[in-house]
Amino acid sequence: MTVSQGVISNFKRIMNTYPLARGMLSYSIIWPSGCAVQQVLIAEEEKIDFARVARFSLYGALYVAPTLNIWLTIARRIWPANNLRSAITKSIVEQITYTPIAMTSFYFGMTLLEGRTIEHAKNEVKEKFWPTYKVGACIWPAIQTFNWTYVSDKNRIAFVSMCSFIWTTFLAYMKHHYNVPVEKSQALVPLDR
Repeated sequence: MTVSQGVISNFKRIMNTYPLARGMLSYSIIWPSGCAVQQVLIAEEEKIDFARVARFSLYGALYVAPTLNIWLTIARRIWPANNLRSAITKSIVEQITYTPIAMTSFYFGMTLLEGRTIEHAKNEVKEKFWPTYKVGACIWPAIQTFNWTYVSDKNRIAFVSMCSFIWTTFLAYMKHHYNVPVEKSQALVPLDR
């Protein structure tokens, strides 16, 4: 066995043994990729903001993957069956419990990672939570019902991270280009101070 084959073999073993590590790796690549795609294709920005891409990578790997892993573990223990009824139940409970926390954390955490104040983070959540939640409520229950019904336990985080690529592109749009009219006293200040 060559050195490269040994490295690949060990990498596969770790990814199969530790689904959280696989999820963290997936999210560290997929979330910044969604952010970059949003910048280039949707916003048609001339240059990629690599600091923003890095924030998406950091947040995806160190927050989204672990919290999603915890949620999937809890849901699997409460509803162990892999049938349609259990999948629908898990998906509905996720929309009511995990999703609001995840979306609030996204806007709040990403705003703080940009170096903005807690007050800015609160305003961002206030402005963007409901429009984002409504879109997510139309998409994620179907994805998660499929995930719970047909995807094996060890591949659930990786599967959701792949679906998350499109969702992350949407979140990047909502974070940086979607503005809900607010009173001037609540408006977010520009990043360049």
